Amino acid sequence: MDLATIIGMIGAIGFIVMAMLLGGEMSMYINVPSILIVFVGSFFVVMMGFTLGQFFNAGKIIGKAFMFKSDQPEDLIAQIVSMADAARKGGFLALEEVEIQSPFMQKGIDMLVDGHDVDVVRDTLAKDISMTSERHEFGSSIFKALGDVAPAMGMIGTLVGLVAMLSNMDDPKSIGPAMAVALLTTLYGAFMANVICIPIADKLKNRAAQEKLNQSLILDGVVGIADGQNPRVIEGLLKNYIAEGKRITEPKE
Repeated sequence: MDLATIIGMIGAIGFIVMAMLLGGEMSMYINVPSILIVFVGSFFVVMMGFTLGQFFNAGKIIGKAFMFKSDQPEDLIAQIVSMADAARKGGFLALEEVEIQSPFMQKGIDMLVDGHDVDVVRDTLAKDISMTSERHEFGSSIFKALGDVAPAMGMIGTLVGLVAMLSNMDDPKSIGPAMAVALLTTLYGAFMANVICIPIADKLKNRAAQEKLNQSLILDGVVGIADGQNPRVIEGLLKNYIAEGKRITEPKE
């Protein structure tokens, strides 16, 4: 569970609601026409830019913004170095019974055990990285599109409310509800974009970058094992994926 996402969203919504309550009744900030224009309208507008499968798949991807377990690069490096040492001593078949948590790493090791050429392994894993990155890009782009469309729908709602207000200036009772639609759609659009959609899009983009980094690390590690490189050499290469401040330096003798 990602506490930053949960705490950030709850905190942002909480302070906005608190400000509303301090300003008066909460019910005055609820307007059904404004909700329909901004929230429902934005979903349909964004849907036009994607296929139905891509659009509804975003509902599954959003879970990664709140629940996401990523392997630590340090753990991946340690396991790859251990497997490289085992492969140098007992061949690729020695890796057949190794317990591997990462499905991506498991796929690469299975290809080595099956005797595939190193170029085939490299190309296959690289293609997997590319396709995974592309799928994640669709997920984040949908929420980015919602973040772009929501304020525009809010502006449309504002214009609708102003037209209704100006068309009924002779009826003072209708001015208030029409003005409420005009102002609340702008509020809803800004809220949907800046509190929900854009932060989720940014978090999904960060998740995708983190996963791509881990997969690239695994790719280099598996290729190093396939080439029969020294485990220490592989470890030195893979440590480049870790920020310099987080690298564990071995004590000098």
